[in-house]
Amino acid sequence: MAFEIILPKLGESIQEATITRWLVKVGDVVEDDQSLVELATEKVDSEIPSPVSGTVIEILYPENSVVPVGKVIARIAVDGEEVHISTSTTKVETTTPVVQKVEFEKAETVNINDISNRFYSPLVKNIAKQEHLSVHELESIVGTGANNRVSKKDVLNYLTNKTQAKSYETQASKTQAEPVKIKLQEGDTVVEMDRVRKLIADHMIMSKRTSAHVTNFLEVDVTNIALWREKVKDEFLKREKEKLTYLPVILEAIAKGLKDFPGVNVSVDGYNVIYRKNINLGVAVALANGNLIVPVVKNADRMNIVGLTKEINRLAEQARTGKLSPDDIQDGTFSITNFGSFKNLFGTPVINQPQVAIMAIGAFEKKPAVVETSTGDMIAIRHKCFLSLSYDHRIVDGFLGGSFLRRVADYLESFDINSKF
Repeated sequence: MAFEIILPKLGESIQEATITRWLVKVGDVVEDDQSLVELATEKVDSEIPSPVSGTVIEILYPENSVVPVGKVIARIAVDGEEVHISTSTTKVETTTPVVQKVEFEKAETVNINDISNRFYSPLVKNIAKQEHLSVHELESIVGTGANNRVSKKDVLNYLTNKTQAKSYETQASKTQAEPVKIKLQEGDTVVEMDRVRKLIADHMIMSKRTSAHVTNFLEVDVTNIALWREKVKDEFLKREKEKLTYLPVILEAIAKGLKDFPGVNVSVDGYNVIYRKNINLGVAVALANGNLIVPVVKNADRMNIVGLTKEINRLAEQARTGKLSPDDIQDGTFSITNFGSFKNLFGTPVINQPQVAIMAIGAFEKKPAVVETSTGDMIAIRHKCFLSLSYDHRIVDGFLGGSFLRRVADYLESFDINSKF
């Protein structure tokens, strides 16, 4: 029986991908784990390997096609299955029937319980049918009932939010200002954005329209961290074969802060708040071509300084060499951007949807500061840096955002200079 190659989920919030290049053609014999196709999404480019050995009998989408997640893109006749290659068609015919695929179309056209592990009551399915909800939409709804089941209330809330979003988009399109007409001057050069930069631009605008951005700033004394790193970095490199930066220490403090203030480690779905169990920290990496990508350190709260260093360095290297996997850039719950790597002091970062907060780290600088001692105040040279936290004011208020930022600063300032790694 022919095996169907389905476009997998390639990352959080990614619903489609572009087929950039087929690495096989109809009639090719492929091995298990052989790459079949190259895909491009708004976050990362990747390849899909074949899960079976056999002969490619059908390719359903040509190159440059935009394909929704869950669609069948190719079929492979498994080893041992008799095949007949037709020279007059792009398909290879088999002597056994192809598996029937149920597409993710309107909810009324399929029995969702046949293709989903979630339970849906007859009432919920009837509402979905009447409102013409697709199976994909139904699957995306967060269930608040027993065992996370989707209730009537959940579906009605989703429909209300969907209607409000459409109304907002319609109103925004009416009130949106006309694009500025730019007059070219002599010597100007016009260069179209590349695909990734276009997607980044769209994502940033979407984030600003989605979230009510507020940014808090705080200056932190990081003297102990700077002195500790200077003291141990050579030994660390010799023992761990990794360069030690300030970033692992900062990520450790942020992970602790998120455990103390779980209300920052959330996402907003309409009027529902999703509290994330895992603490997955996305770290923005600037690429050589000027674009940006945010690989994710999974379960950062379970790692020590050594583990965080190795994972940060691995992800950064994979990002810069174009070798990140789809899993490396999905499921982030909070993001960090390091302005300090460009010798910048602070900034107001844009929230990485669907998260509700992002922290920027400024450059470490030596400066004079007032130090309290048992014999009185004194002026001393201290290492300082600014932290800036942009948060979504729909769900994070000033008290929560400010308290979380202060807690992270407290962890950094109390870092033990005699810590072992």
